[in-house]
Amino acid sequence: MAESYPRVMVADAEGRIFDHPDLEMLVWDGESLRRPEREELIALPLGSDVFALPGRSPLAADPDTDEVVELNEGPDGGQLNAVSAFVAPAYVRLYHPAYETRDGAPDLPLYAYGAVGWMNGRLYAPAIRVDSDKRQDPYRFDVPEIEAKVLEFKLRYPRNKTVRHLEHCALVYHCRAAQNYFLGRWEAPMPAASTCNAACIGCISDQPDVNVEAAHTRLDIPADADDLIEVAVGHLERVPNGVVSFGQGCEGEPLVQGPVLEATLRGIRARTDKGVLNLNSNASLPKVVAKLADAGLDAIRISLNSTRAPYYERYYRPTGYDLADVLQSAKEMTSRGLYVSLNYFVFPGVSDSPAEIESLCAFIEEGGVQMIQLRNLNIDPQLYLRELGEGAVSDPIGVIPFIHTLRARFPKLRFGYYNPPRTKQGRKGPLPGAKLAPLYAT
Repeated sequence: MAESYPRVMVADAEGRIFDHPDLEMLVWDGESLRRPEREELIALPLGSDVFALPGRSPLAADPDTDEVVELNEGPDGGQLNAVSAFVAPAYVRLYHPAYETRDGAPDLPLYAYGAVGWMNGRLYAPAIRVDSDKRQDPYRFDVPEIEAKVLEFKLRYPRNKTVRHLEHCALVYHCRAAQNYFLGRWEAPMPAASTCNAACIGCISDQPDVNVEAAHTRLDIPADADDLIEVAVGHLERVPNGVVSFGQGCEGEPLVQGPVLEATLRGIRARTDKGVLNLNSNASLPKVVAKLADAGLDAIRISLNSTRAPYYERYYRPTGYDLADVLQSAKEMTSRGLYVSLNYFVFPGVSDSPAEIESLCAFIEEGGVQMIQLRNLNIDPQLYLRELGEGAVSDPIGVIPFIHTLRARFPKLRFGYYNPPRTKQGRKGPLPGAKLAPLYAT
């Protein structure tokens, strides 16, 4: 008989993951436990990962008593752990897993932890697709083809250090952006900077004082303008509607390399007028942004976890700049008629709190933001809330109502996940259509 609601997933002491035969899935919205609405659940997308959460007991709902049950031991007496999903690119989670952290549990690695359950023979997650672009869908990446293209580029650019770095990203870290560069399509990464003027608690390339490991090694030598120009021109000349982007997860903040980027932009535009020259940035140095805009920069994607200054500063831990500088960088671009998007780190409970939404709306309006790229924030949920402190979460309305609210306030605002080519910069992104999930009484 078909099941109408997903069961909770658990993991045993050996890491084996399975569904509980009787208890149902719960989620955590950052403040309260909920039962997700059926229409909020989708089959777990291809390319997602599922893993156990050490030191965390699963929380589930008893369908007979409507009570919350904490699961500590399995039938064999072994300890049980909670299970989480890391949803594929272009999808945003709606809720966190529901669990109770045991004493002595380690901080979790830098992933985005989403709820997951089992129903009718498959995994389900509360998530939405926010970008229809298929540029990072896993079926589009053939490893032998990528390896052959890397070898081809090694012969074509034998002395280009940026190409050497991207080879490592493509083959070792399996970076989809780097792989797309070698496959000659969509957006090419342009890592340029080895240092940063922020010390984000969720930085995936440098973790000096947080008890989690960085996901990979940061670029150790700043890039050379000639190398970057060669990579960019080669990509834009062979890829229709191509994009090249400074500012990748494997580097620091590209604005600290202002003179190199300015020379690079001018060098690219001296050789080709094709494609979009984009900067993924913390937007900390508005005077540098202005120079880059005048040198040929077409678009900027500004990374933000929050537009409320205390919570922005506690996450980014900036050096020599503040949130006002970030807003001014957006204004420098829009005053020149250039494209501004936000790389907005979605964290259920914080992003969808009414105070955060009002603050974000003010930033969008004042900064002339044209697009929001919704990205899952990769961090241990409890670590993040500890660092942000009191007030970060307050009466969250849910991620989907959050998107609906922004669309109602800004009908022309585009939603997505990727930097769009020039031909799509004016188009709206998809608008999800699920209801607000009711609170689950605890």
